[in-house]
Amino acid sequence: MSIEENIAMAVISLANKMLDQQACLATAESCTGGMIAQVVTDLPGSSKWFDRGWVTYSNEAKQDLLGVSSEVFVAEGAVSQACVEQMVRGALANSKAHYAIACSGIAGPGGGSIDKPVGTVWLAWAQRVESELICSSRMYHFEGSRQLIRQQTTLVGLEGLLQLFNYK
Repeated sequence: MSIEENIAMAVISLANKMLDQQACLATAESCTGGMIAQVVTDLPGSSKWFDRGWVTYSNEAKQDLLGVSSEVFVAEGAVSQACVEQMVRGALANSKAHYAIACSGIAGPGGGSIDKPVGTVWLAWAQRVESELICSSRMYHFEGSRQLIRQQTTLVGLEGLLQLFNYK
């Protein structure tokens, strides 16, 4: 099965779970450039469970729209656990969503470093459970072309959202 087919299947599964719970999703994306929101909204009827998305490619956008602190960029950079966790929390705080996903990474072909080579991506997921916010994050190292890194980030991000439903 192709990565595109796996993404489409993950979106359908996510849609069913969101609809079952009458829940909404928000996205906060950097390296994917809105790909997660795109694949979600490719599915007819997604307006019933997709609230909104942000493409915050620049550090300034991450600060202005999602509340990421400037200290994060100085101390850890945009491709970091602290950054994506603040992004995902900002997405929930600025939406009516119950679930959110955030990503920041280096899709290439340039821009990598020894510490953060091309393919380094941080993903974060959050959910509201009553008055509590539960957040998790993880770093990945994807390989391949820029497009493939973005697609892998999208697929793994969707799979991470699906796993949140197992922790209810």
